Amino acid sequence: LSCQQATAKGPSLDMARAMPLSCQQMDNTSLMCLAAMDNLEARAEVVRRHIMDVDNVSYAEACETYKEIRDFNRSTLGVAHTIPYRIAIATATAAAFVSIPLCFHLPTVEFFNANFVNLEVPPDPESLRTWLGVGAWSWEWMEPPLGQLSFMILCLQVARNQLGTIGHKPYGGIIRQWRARKLIKQFPRFDETILSAYSKASPLVSPTR
Repeated sequence: LSCQQATAKGPSLDMARAMPLSCQQMDNTSLMCLAAMDNLEARAEVVRRHIMDVDNVSYAEACETYKEIRDFNRSTLGVAHTIPYRIAIATATAAAFVSIPLCFHLPTVEFFNANFVNLEVPPDPESLRTWLGVGAWSWEWMEPPLGQLSFMILCLQVARNQLGTIGHKPYGGIIRQWRARKLIKQFPRFDETILSAYSKASPLVSPTR
């Protein structure tokens, strides 16, 4: 509805003023609903309120304890734990940019053909005058590896989805679970479910909450 159509049914000024503007202003029920949707800010606020209850302290004091939990959760995983992701990012990025000259840049295509393929160069030089003509020639040997790699990635994606279907976690889920166990062990007086949910919602690198 537009503002004109909704004027008669719109919220009152008191209702608008009562609207929470952050997780800190939410009631417990709304906060838990938002936390159940994997919202990191909401789960962080759940941890802070849980600290208030367990330690019988003010919100300000609970925030200090929360910072200890947050900092420990951040420090648990190092660069080594994310090496598979970093390798995948670097490899995929490099392959994406390298594939362009390997397909359309004539000097690069000629070098690759001479050293790795050894197919006959088109007899008509005019056919290689444009980048599309070069691509038509290089595609003779670029199509099989690119097509096979694409199919392999597709199959791996299907396999990964099926692992989730039967309850097995991929690498990211495994190290998140490991980090959550470390956090629970470090702060045993707090509820395991709350700490685990917070830890698993945090990014693997540079968590912000």
